[in-house]
Amino acid sequence: MAEPLWFLAKRSAAAAMICITFTDIVGNFATIQGNSMQPTLQQGHKDFISLLKGDVVFYEKISAPAYKYCRGDVVVLRSPTDPDQLMVKRLIAMQGDWVNVPGSHEIHQIPKGRCWVEGDNGNLSLDSRNFGPIPLGLVKGRVTIKVWPPHRIGRVERVLPEGQVMFTDIT
Repeated sequence: MAEPLWFLAKRSAAAAMICITFTDIVGNFATIQGNSMQPTLQQGHKDFISLLKGDVVFYEKISAPAYKYCRGDVVVLRSPTDPDQLMVKRLIAMQGDWVNVPGSHEIHQIPKGRCWVEGDNGNLSLDSRNFGPIPLGLVKGRVTIKVWPPHRIGRVERVLPEGQVMFTDIT
């Protein structure tokens, strides 16, 4: 009886190592909480049944070490105010770009090594309009696919708000 248990333990340990490696290097899944990315991404709620009604996305991490992101990508990042919290926002501007802050007359140039992120639902989003440009090192991956619920499965498109950013070529 010990041999089948040992076999099962070895297989389980191997599967766990593969899963951990995959989520550390290749990508991971995130559940959308909050309204800041509506209508692109829909929120789930805290309880399990309601959680299944919200979007679950896959984000790839391969772009992260080289900061290979594009303006308009939806990204997963660590909150600059609470490092234990992950956020999902749209990358609006990269280092050197000039950003016209929506709803104000402010214009900011993005410093080297930083980027500007915003939620698609600006009225309900805590983003760079509140905390300014964020370090690129906080960006953990690019959202590529909505994987749940079934009727919303599909690519997450790269979209950039018109007239908000003046581009430069230092990136």
